[in-house]
Amino acid sequence: MTADTGWSTTATTGAFSTALIVSALAGIPVGRILDHRGPRAVMTTGSVIGVASILAIARAPNLAVFTVAWLLAGLSMAATFYQSAFAALTRWWREDRVRALTIVTLAGGLASTAFAPLTAALAEHFGWRITYPVLAVILAAVTVPTHALALRAPWPPAPPYRTQHINDSRPVARSRPFLLLAASLTLNGFAMYAVVIALVPLLTERGASPTAAAWALGLGGAGQTPGRTLYAAVARRTGVTARTVTLIAMGGATTGALAVVPGPSRSCSAWRSRPGWSAATSPSSRPPP
Repeated sequence: MTADTGWSTTATTGAFSTALIVSALAGIPVGRILDHRGPRAVMTTGSVIGVASILAIARAPNLAVFTVAWLLAGLSMAATFYQSAFAALTRWWREDRVRALTIVTLAGGLASTAFAPLTAALAEHFGWRITYPVLAVILAAVTVPTHALALRAPWPPAPPYRTQHINDSRPVARSRPFLLLAASLTLNGFAMYAVVIALVPLLTERGASPTAAAWALGLGGAGQTPGRTLYAAVARRTGVTARTVTLIAMGGATTGALAVVPGPSRSCSAWRSRPGWSAATSPSSRPPP
């Protein structure tokens, strides 16, 4: 995008980051609507908005329109991502919700495995302005009819509301354990998105091709599949605090490993074998941006 348009990397990435903020804020009213009316209208409308936003991103003539299109995508994220799906499954399946959530997350975990390499291949051959509409067509063909036709089960009434307190005086949302948990999950999310956004540039700077870097990103989704398959068994044998701390620590360790691993040797060898390669043109010899 930056090479094609001249927009800065900071601005284009900032548009995506702003969409995430919109998604977080929109999640509050979206959750209220879903709670009262069920997921069918919310997720179907969100899918339609998602398709429209992707098409608008692809056709954006300037950075302002590009940013507005991403804000629209943020609304779609709030209505269609895991948060809405999990709320719906929890209400429908109740005591058996863990099995239902696991099935959905198994499929969701494979999304990057399939679409990261596909996106890289499309972008390499057709450019980003054609790649986005192709992905929008896939999104429209899969999600819009699925949400409109499959989410037709009667919406159960909400369970009785109970206000929980700690020491019978402080609401949970203002308690120290809740605030610490919220802070840890926020930092964990920050690290996760930093890896998702920076992994492909990191690997390409170290000599990997864009396609190989996309496959590496996709392997993260493949790794989620066995992790989610085994989660129910782990949950039966560990406490929630122990496994939360362990999983966040493992995520931090593997993220830190990206800083110390020197790079893919095979990809670097392939880079050096390309015509016209020399030490002066290698990624390691270029000045930092």
